[in-house]
Amino acid sequence: QVQLVESGGGSVQAGGSLRLSCAASGGTFSSYVMGWFRHAPGREREFVAGISLSEDYTYYADSVKGRWTISRDKANDTVYLEMNNLKPEDWAVYYCAARVVPGVATSPEEYDYWGQGTYVTVSS
Repeated sequence: QVQLVESGGGSVQAGGSLRLSCAASGGTFSSYVMGWFRHAPGREREFVAGISLSEDYTYYADSVKGRWTISRDKANDTVYLEMNNLKPEDWAVYYCAARVVPGVATSPEEYDYWGQGTYVTVSS
């Protein structure tokens, strides 16, 4: 059973930074796509960033492109989301997800495993 556990969420002032972590266990992830999604109040769950664990190519939503960076450690068991220049509209619960089929995907329905989420609040 694959398990994903997010951490690193918290409260930050606008313009500040956070780094989210996603620790994976219970499976082999060298060929899996990993992604970050967020769910803000009154909005649908939306794609934030994705990364191939085997090729290390990345993909970002337009809303975070240039501000945030997705990466993974050398063992491919932890995925990070470096969040810089946070804005009030970034306030959301952030979820880590894993996709077993190769290829970057941006829809929640295309991912197979999910973490419990970590809460990020951004104040003005």
